[in-house]
Amino acid sequence: MPDLRLALMQAPSPAGDCAAAFLAVKRGLRAAGAAGADMLVVPESFAPGYNSDAIAALALLRGGAWQDGLADACRGAGCGLVFGYAERDGDAVYNAALALGPDGRALAHYRKIQLYGAREASIYQAGDAYVTFDLAGHKAALLICYDVEFAPHIAALAAVGVTVLLVPTANMLPYTHVMRATVPAMAANHGMTIVYANYCGIEGDLTYAGGSLIVGADGEVLAQAGMGPALLIADVPRVAAARLSSQARDYRAIGQG
Repeated sequence: MPDLRLALMQAPSPAGDCAAAFLAVKRGLRAAGAAGADMLVVPESFAPGYNSDAIAALALLRGGAWQDGLADACRGAGCGLVFGYAERDGDAVYNAALALGPDGRALAHYRKIQLYGAREASIYQAGDAYVTFDLAGHKAALLICYDVEFAPHIAALAAVGVTVLLVPTANMLPYTHVMRATVPAMAANHGMTIVYANYCGIEGDLTYAGGSLIVGADGEVLAQAGMGPALLIADVPRVAAARLSSQARDYRAIGQG
């Protein structure tokens, strides 16, 4: 077995049904664990769903019984999990992601920095910090959806040695260029494996774009979903140094004026 096997789950939104969300995640964990995956990534705000009208009312407290249940599922499956969810913290709500290890231990907690559009800004407060953690000997980090489209965030993570980026997302039509071009380019330009886990199907007035993918550090697409539900699993290859980007080393800053 390779030193790192990553999985993602592309699924319809639970649309406000948190019990259905947890059931789907636990099923995905069992399947990913049976295939020997080290980590499963699921979409953005999977509980309670991205386009729910009740996000603020259904937002979860960090570290509650729901987290204990997911930790138990990770231990049972022998697979870690990156879970996107709406987090309640006092009066504030955050678009958050939690990383659990195969032993159920909390590895990292992240709050989305780049809120997308007026709707997200009306629901969530923005996060203000990156998080990194060890994943089977690889330095990993979390971003959420729109975050990954900003090259300065990827560059900042690469600068501190991150080589694996795990990204819950809720990308909708017509923005297929993100999967087709942006994510592979970010991976190639910064020498970083990226797992981008999207929704499929329709939720309210949104049609999700599917297309979830796992991209190697040289920009090669290792696995990609279509428009329907999917569980993708890919081994992270050891990429020859000659195929990795040299931009960080070669960059020449040009003064203004």
